[in-house]
Amino acid sequence: MMTFTALSLLSALLVQDDLAGKLRELDPKVLPAEQPRMIGRDARARIEVANRRESEAWAKISTRAEWESYAAAKVAALRASLGTPIAVPRDLNVRVTRKLDGDGHRVENLVYESRPGFLVTANLYVPVPERPSMPGILIIHSHHNPKTQGELQDMGMTWARQGCYVLVMDQVGHGERRQHPFVDATSYPTAYKVTRQDYWFRFNTALQLYLVDESLIGWMAWDVQRGVDLLYSRSGIDKERIILLGSVAGGGDPAGVIAAVDSRIAAVVPFNFGGPQPETKFPLPDDSEMSFNYAGGGSWESTRNIRLSARDGFLPWVIVGSVAPRRILHAHEFAWDRDHDPVWKRYEKIFGFYNQPDGLAGCNGRGAVTGQPPEATHCNNIGPVHRQGIYPALQKWFKIAAPEKEYQERRPAADLLCLTPDLKSRPLHQLAKELAGDARPKPDKLRSHWTSVLGDTEPQADPKPTESLPRKMGDITVERTSLEVEPGIVVPMLLLFPARQTNAKAAVVIGVSQGGKQEFLKKRSAEVAELLKGGAAVCLPDLRGTGETRPGDGRGRGSEATSIAASELMLGRTLLGLRIRDLRSVLRYLSHREELDGARFALWGDSAAPPNAPDRRFDVPYDADRPPDLSEPLGGLAALFCALYEPSVNAVLIRGGLVSYRSLLESPFCYAPFDAIVPGGAKVTDLPETAALLSTRAVRFEEMVDGWNRRVSKEELTKTYTPAVLETTETSAAWLLKSLQPR
Repeated sequence: MMTFTALSLLSALLVQDDLAGKLRELDPKVLPAEQPRMIGRDARARIEVANRRESEAWAKISTRAEWESYAAAKVAALRASLGTPIAVPRDLNVRVTRKLDGDGHRVENLVYESRPGFLVTANLYVPVPERPSMPGILIIHSHHNPKTQGELQDMGMTWARQGCYVLVMDQVGHGERRQHPFVDATSYPTAYKVTRQDYWFRFNTALQLYLVDESLIGWMAWDVQRGVDLLYSRSGIDKERIILLGSVAGGGDPAGVIAAVDSRIAAVVPFNFGGPQPETKFPLPDDSEMSFNYAGGGSWESTRNIRLSARDGFLPWVIVGSVAPRRILHAHEFAWDRDHDPVWKRYEKIFGFYNQPDGLAGCNGRGAVTGQPPEATHCNNIGPVHRQGIYPALQKWFKIAAPEKEYQERRPAADLLCLTPDLKSRPLHQLAKELAGDARPKPDKLRSHWTSVLGDTEPQADPKPTESLPRKMGDITVERTSLEVEPGIVVPMLLLFPARQTNAKAAVVIGVSQGGKQEFLKKRSAEVAELLKGGAAVCLPDLRGTGETRPGDGRGRGSEATSIAASELMLGRTLLGLRIRDLRSVLRYLSHREELDGARFALWGDSAAPPNAPDRRFDVPYDADRPPDLSEPLGGLAALFCALYEPSVNAVLIRGGLVSYRSLLESPFCYAPFDAIVPGGAKVTDLPETAALLSTRAVRFEEMVDGWNRRVSKEELTKTYTPAVLETTETSAAWLLKSLQPR
């Protein structure tokens, strides 16, 4: 026979289960229609502002002195964005591992160190016989192929036979410098695109370098500059004739950057960088001077949308234009509308400042990127059609004779490999982990450090709520509202109020996750019900780009979410920092609600993303049939950092959060979304040190994950988060309620 106490407990549980069921069925929608384009539209509008600002500044420049002052400031900002300066190595430790004799040329397979233990593999094409004065040509390959590709061989042999040194190296992550194990079809048990892995893994490399406040394009630039050092060391090199060619599809980007920051480059040919892109539709409009998107837009390809470029104004055309009065060849893979190209007109004006119009040239192919050969001149690096446009410029500028016929006796790729069994490069993720270091800022400096990497997280103004009519759901009151936290940016949210039995103000638990309020209602309804029954109000906001405002469901490399996050980096902001700003705006709004106790706030950052099993395979190609799942640490990150800035937060519960940014540096494989990354997030300090600063408040971590999205053991978590409550018999909701009791 049940006792009265048991009956009461059973009755309470039934009521709670009934409430949980109602919450699961509750319609989470607040806005009249979903807003998938909201944050993308905001980022594009801000990029347009940057374009107008720099165009207005350009319009005021009328003299060489004004241009040089403007360009110098932009190049200085570009340098700062590339990464932390390091000392140029005194010795590149060059080793020639093989020599291949050819007709009128020789190929030297060599290796040099651009950083301690970080090897660059390269083919140096040498004239035979060597001349007293030889130009040096460096060719940056595309993201399609490494140094052994046929077009690169053609150029190396042809120009060597014309009396030039030609250096073709593997860029970071490509060829013999790949940062993954997928060499051929036998490297993985199921079918995958072998030739695309180097390209796709650039995403991981860029992400890891961002975490230590470096950049992929910065490391590429450094490697090529050390290639210039190598050419300088060769007898007979003419240091006044160093030419840099950047191939289509990702080679032109670093070429333009390197020429801007290294005055030793006498001429640059940055294909598809600076002006119209292969995707640009021709003819350009008559108003292209003002309507052209000079800055470009964000994507996962970080060399095309350089961090801080829109904020600080070093737009691609400025980068290339700053090379003047050194030589520039404005090069395009496909057709080109020269007459309406506003960038070409700007280059002409710049060279006019120096009275050297002949220092500027252009070349292009045919057709469009959507076409097919032969009408469209697709190439892997720099094709025969494009080379025909380069030869006249080099002959005019540097007296390099155009060949009567291009040499095309291509070698097998295996002949051009440089590494030997005794030569091994250090993996980039290990170098990045060392750059993270062990230094820690003093507690009073930690907030300012995070502000410097997250961007401005301060609410812009008091948020403007929409009018909403509360509705009863049994004893619970449901209020739908949205906050305009900035012009054009709204945060829709649900406010759930418990039954009021007195005039006492309710404590508030704010729940945030990548899945938004819908995820809480569907997957955390029992805990939300427990909080409401315990007398706490629950607020479930959709921070920008989540829930009703998410820009699609994709979360990986090629997703819209990644592109928007990359655009924000161009603008000097982070999507995570902006979401923290949204959460602080919600806090500010709630603190003025008379029904709520502004002195009793708790933040609950959650993730319902499934973790990866510890025994699953993590070294998989990008197009594997079943790739590992990504973590979704937004909720935990937003809660942690919001509490860092908001002393009114009494308690923080983080479930399914990222244990540390440094855990993403353990291997070349990392499984976290790009919009959770902040440049410098793993350098100087990290998430555990931030949590330690909250030790005077109630903090609890549950089911944390590492960089592979695996559950972290309680033992490991205890070592990492010593102040945290890790083991308790209380439910999450009970712990939150206890933490919110008046003191």
